[in-house]
Amino acid sequence: MPQPNADTIAAIATAQGRGGIGVVRISGRHSETLARGILGKLPIARHATCGNFLDENGDTLDQGVALFFPAPHSYTGEDVLELQGHGGPAVLQLVLRRCLDLGARLAQPGEFTRRAFLNNKLDLAQAESVADLIDANTAEAARSAMRSLRGEFSAAIHGMVDELIHLRMLVEAMLDFPEEEVDAVDMERRGALLNSVRSRLQHTLDTAKQGSLLREGAHVVIAGQPNVGKSSLLNCLAGEEVALVSDIPGTTRDVIRQAIQIRGVPLHIMDTAGLRESEDAVESMGIARAHQTLHRADLILLLLDASQGPTAQDEAILAGLPADIPRLLVFNKTDLLGERAVESASTPLAGTTIVGISAKTGAGIEELRGKLLEAVGWRDQESGAFMARERHVRALTLAQVHLAQAQTVPASAELFAEELRLAQRALNEITGEFTPDDLLGEIFSRFCIGK
Repeated sequence: MPQPNADTIAAIATAQGRGGIGVVRISGRHSETLARGILGKLPIARHATCGNFLDENGDTLDQGVALFFPAPHSYTGEDVLELQGHGGPAVLQLVLRRCLDLGARLAQPGEFTRRAFLNNKLDLAQAESVADLIDANTAEAARSAMRSLRGEFSAAIHGMVDELIHLRMLVEAMLDFPEEEVDAVDMERRGALLNSVRSRLQHTLDTAKQGSLLREGAHVVIAGQPNVGKSSLLNCLAGEEVALVSDIPGTTRDVIRQAIQIRGVPLHIMDTAGLRESEDAVESMGIARAHQTLHRADLILLLLDASQGPTAQDEAILAGLPADIPRLLVFNKTDLLGERAVESASTPLAGTTIVGISAKTGAGIEELRGKLLEAVGWRDQESGAFMARERHVRALTLAQVHLAQAQTVPASAELFAEELRLAQRALNEITGEFTPDDLLGEIFSRFCIGK
């Protein structure tokens, strides 16, 4: 049953600006009173009712459709009234003001969805997927968010928790009856169950990382010497002229950012100043900023001139890149190679992942797009990824650590049981069974008002 809440909340649920339809949403135990005050009657439950939206004097503010959803069969689990009228900002504000005059208060960001969570209509992972679905910038991200909203991610978590509970029951039984000897069959069964949970957890973690990539995207920094074609490559990947291209070295003096999509995966491409020693104060500032950007990248795309092959300066740049960040070597200007192949031009860098392209003609760009996705960790999956956040990945990783630790202490039932308990708690944080109130406040405060 829904949890009682003294407040009835109201908000405009549609985006700001003008539109054909605008929605004012009300939730709470006084929704019936507001319906009678605005409509003059209570609409039939779950039926679209056309009528006038009235002010305190009985004059018409707007005309539209009203929908009433009695608790608990509503989005929030409370009585919910939706007023669908014309989408002008002024008329929506008039209808909202009428709701507030009748005793409702203005909803906080994400409060409708927070009430749905508190009333067990959604778990926390599903609630977060509501915001992810609204914020999705690609079709693949939207599909992944919908999979999470339908509960696929939560089902995977609950399946692992169920296995952990079963395993914990076996271990707790051993602790409750210490006089009983634990035979080899019991130990083998316990080990098999633990391996099963660890296998499922690894698969879920891999899928969650894909969803996190869809949600957050990856930051790819293009680096290299001046005049190797960094800005031309950025323009080629973006499909438009977003950066100035010139034969004059040092043209790019600041970081230029451009968001692109490859197979529905968002990538944030950053073009940086050419890396070299410079006496120009402004260019030196750009080079310093380029070095700072490199340390925040998820992937470094080091661009070289295929017509010259790797130079000593290229080798120095490569040696100076952050060691913990993946890099992809790209040889540009392959159209100038003639009969020579990229492999022959890059012999000193043998053993490194290398792609040959021509930003001028477009040759090799499709191969580069595939290599970019591979380098940032994207893997095409038949079942599709579900949307995941960084906190989900951290919780799954923590559970993985505890299960790995449990496998190192099979002979100690107490330590084994404690590691299982900590792993279960980490998983339960994802769906909200164990979630601090301050984390809930942070999560829902990032929702839009009216959702």
